Amino acid sequence: VYYMGTTGGGVWKTEDAGISWKNISDGYFETGSVGAVAVSESENNIVFVGMGESPVRGVMTSSGDGVYKSVDGGDTWTHLGLEKTKHISQVRIHPSNPDIVYVAAIGQPFQPNKERGLYKSLDGGKTWENILFISNKIGIVDIEISPDNPNIIYAASWRGERKPWTIISGSEEGGIYKSSDAGKTWRKLKKGLPKGLIGKIDLATSAADPNRVYALIEAENSQGGVYVSYDKGKNFTAMSHRKE
Repeated sequence: VYYMGTTGGGVWKTEDAGISWKNISDGYFETGSVGAVAVSESENNIVFVGMGESPVRGVMTSSGDGVYKSVDGGDTWTHLGLEKTKHISQVRIHPSNPDIVYVAAIGQPFQPNKERGLYKSLDGGKTWENILFISNKIGIVDIEISPDNPNIIYAASWRGERKPWTIISGSEEGGIYKSSDAGKTWRKLKKGLPKGLIGKIDLATSAADPNRVYALIEAENSQGGVYVSYDKGKNFTAMSHRKE
């Protein structure tokens, strides 16, 4: 069973490993562009969807209207707010408690807005709290929960702004943030990571080795590339452009 979020086409589902697909969001979603889909590990019929495509494209980009949730494997959906986030790039669900949900919001790409950042719900999406807000121009583009400790969270911030004549990607406030107390407090990770303007970041953790964190980073001065930490973010090493 797989779920697929599309740009402009809503959510699709296959139950035969991709041989056939059916649309499961028509008639429920107000907008069609999907930025993130998450299925609960502990209760597989619970699915969260974040709307608004996560890449900010050069020609055009399609905004969304917040978060939707299904408790029956996509047969029916409920809208759970966060409409003004506009673009949601990632949704993560606590591995053993599906009522705990994190939503990474890039925000409005055409102008500043205060509704961007990292949101958390403790009641299955009925209410939301912004637990990591950097500025009205910088959103959160990716999040990862440590496989061995759900209180450890990694979040990547990004300023992605669309102008009629260009795309702005990056800021000095961009980078990777870590929380060890489920989002109550955060610190920015720095050792071994690029300096200066930091753009879009994609994060990954390893279930086989929870100490390992990967980051694909856009950065100025040829610092961009793949970085890896073997100690849960204390130190990073550039792997794609190492000097032997």
